[in-house]
Amino acid sequence: MWRSSTACLSVLTVVHEMEGFGCDVFRQPLCVVGPLPPPSGGMANQCEQLVRLLRAEGMQVELVPTNAPYRPAFIGRLPVVRAGFRLLPYLLHLWRAAGRARVMHVLANSGWAWHLLVTPAMVIARIRQIPVIINYHGGNADSFFARAPSYVLRLLARASLRVTPSGFLQRVFAKYGLSVEVIPNIVDTSRFTPMTPRMFGDAPHLVVTRNLEEIYDIPTAIRAFVGVRSVFRRARLTVAGSGPELPYLRSLVGELAVEDCVHFSGRIDNVKIPTLYAAADCLINPSKVDNMPISILEAFASGVPVVSTAAGGIPDMVENGVSGLLVPIGDHEAMARQVLRVLQDGSLAERLRQAGLRQAQKYAWQQVRAQWLDAYRHVAASRRES
Repeated sequence: MWRSSTACLSVLTVVHEMEGFGCDVFRQPLCVVGPLPPPSGGMANQCEQLVRLLRAEGMQVELVPTNAPYRPAFIGRLPVVRAGFRLLPYLLHLWRAAGRARVMHVLANSGWAWHLLVTPAMVIARIRQIPVIINYHGGNADSFFARAPSYVLRLLARASLRVTPSGFLQRVFAKYGLSVEVIPNIVDTSRFTPMTPRMFGDAPHLVVTRNLEEIYDIPTAIRAFVGVRSVFRRARLTVAGSGPELPYLRSLVGELAVEDCVHFSGRIDNVKIPTLYAAADCLINPSKVDNMPISILEAFASGVPVVSTAAGGIPDMVENGVSGLLVPIGDHEAMARQVLRVLQDGSLAERLRQAGLRQAQKYAWQQVRAQWLDAYRHVAASRRES
């Protein structure tokens, strides 16, 4: 294994120990290709955090955003046309950045984004003769690979290094004959302050921090909340996120007669999200498909107990009964029961809080940064040798 065991060393020490090669990493920028908020999402938040933290360590990082704002802005309201207005500047930026970079780091996921954004990046990197790290996110990898054109797996096989944030995706890749390294998602623990347990009385505050999309199954969380409210009559639920499911969710809240206690806050900026967790008594994660939700890591870092479905890679990061409580996908009754356990058993809630805080440290930048630096060193050195 090429991964270094020197995670506790400072970044400068790690880089200068690269057999005289580390200084080149600073002179020639790393090219990071990926999305940025808004809208907030796991991969966009990870991209923003990684670039910010690497730059803070002194590395030269050139970001090529895959979702740059439309210019002029009204183009964003024109389907089909807007794709061309975004794609052409993206390709030009990608070509220029690849000519300056030592290594290209591409954040990737399933679907059309792969074909429109990841494939051009890999082709340009090949033409420019620079190594590529494919950093794959998203819980839909298995179904995507199963029906994708054969060139998708061929391109993945040609990447200098494949990285996933979880053992769950590592197992999916192995199913298709592809080896990967696991480097976990990052939670910037400096942004979150672990809160002491609050005296919520009969008015606990539950939160859901996922985009309003079908795969995240917000209706299950709302139905579970109705079950919680049958015991805690003044309970509140905040759903923080935006997306196409909002009209349906508002209708569902009306049908269940909980309009007065369910708040759709819309998308909350990253800088403000710690305030939401500080006022929460439990995080609910109802997703059907998932890999390594950043919302769970943020709840861990904030000392907020977690109740989640056992979708995808979540059991790899949440140990049931230890750092969180897991329930079957789509089972709102089981979710309500587990949330009630957290709210009614103070000792259980405290054990979950403490275990979550310990778990968050495994994903802190101080633990993850050396793994990324080793990855960059590894692929850059392979280019030099070739």
